[in-house]
Amino acid sequence: MFSKACEYGIKAAIFIAVNSSEHRRVSPKEISEEIDSPQAFTAKILQALVRNDIVQSVRGAHGGFEIEKDKIATTKLSQIVFAIDGDNIYKGCGLGLHTCDENHPCPVHDKFKVVREELREMLENTTLEQLALDIKSGVSFLKI
Repeated sequence: MFSKACEYGIKAAIFIAVNSSEHRRVSPKEISEEIDSPQAFTAKILQALVRNDIVQSVRGAHGGFEIEKDKIATTKLSQIVFAIDGDNIYKGCGLGLHTCDENHPCPVHDKFKVVREELREMLENTTLEQLALDIKSGVSFLKI
């Protein structure tokens, strides 16, 4: 449902949030290893997250990526998805057709509309803090 870049962006943001909550910055190399993404591709994704003010980049010997504590609590998954993929996930056809709308629906249009709305609700109501806490408590995992 998400592009590969968006999947990596979500995982990277969660990993950075977990580490930031422990007052630790992480390097691009650490991030790419944790999310199992090529370093160059990870760098582009991180640039998009920085440009959209989701993560901060700190240069220097003790630099790396971090997220301010208050931003961890308020950043929604929808912001990460928008930063990487835009709003196409809310508009696209379930079958990938170019012309699919209320007036010219594809065979799964009405069913996919429900799924898309539930996805929007989940993305807009899930914060990085919730996901980071699940990782820290062992309820969820980023890597197996």
